[in-house]
Amino acid sequence: MKLKQLESHLGCLEQFSNPKKELEQYPTGAHIASRMLFSAENSFGDVSGKVVADFGCGCGTLGLAASLLDAQYVIGIDIDSESLELASLNAEDLEIDMELVHCDLSNLVWKGQIIDTVVMNPPFGTRKKGADMIFLHTGLKVASQAVYSLHKTSTREHVKRTALRDFNAISAEVLCELRFDVPQLYKFHKKKEVDVAVDLWRFVPQKNQERV
Repeated sequence: MKLKQLESHLGCLEQFSNPKKELEQYPTGAHIASRMLFSAENSFGDVSGKVVADFGCGCGTLGLAASLLDAQYVIGIDIDSESLELASLNAEDLEIDMELVHCDLSNLVWKGQIIDTVVMNPPFGTRKKGADMIFLHTGLKVASQAVYSLHKTSTREHVKRTALRDFNAISAEVLCELRFDVPQLYKFHKKKEVDVAVDLWRFVPQKNQERV
């Protein structure tokens, strides 16, 4: 599938109608999501034929993008049951099978099938400091091949240092810098929309199948 086709499919998905600020729920736009998964597949071969998990899947955008790029199996995990219902509806609209799991990622102990690739747009940690790093730590425990994640560009050095030193990542590479459009979703937002500079990261975890 071509990049424009992927972005077009993702642009038709239903997004949050009642986002929860405590979970920092912001939709992952079709522009960013399509490029994130397209890069994962076309530059590294981390999607097609792989088992892919979408951490904090929300409306299911990243996981569904993986399915459209021929992932073998896709699992969406989220703490919010309403988000999972929306992800399920989006999957039905695209006629895609996607396993959805209701779970707090900070307490995840994965005992299922081996997950090759984890993709995620974690909370940036604005409401709960360090929330993004909890997601990353869990992703590097679970993934056998790669973790793709979005983090604020302003945290670049911290993310890299923590991933390599504390989370046992073999490598941590910024693939590109993107502009994440944050719309005016909550009452505390003063502007109609804000562009936040974010890094698209690829992390390679230690090869340790026993932990999955």
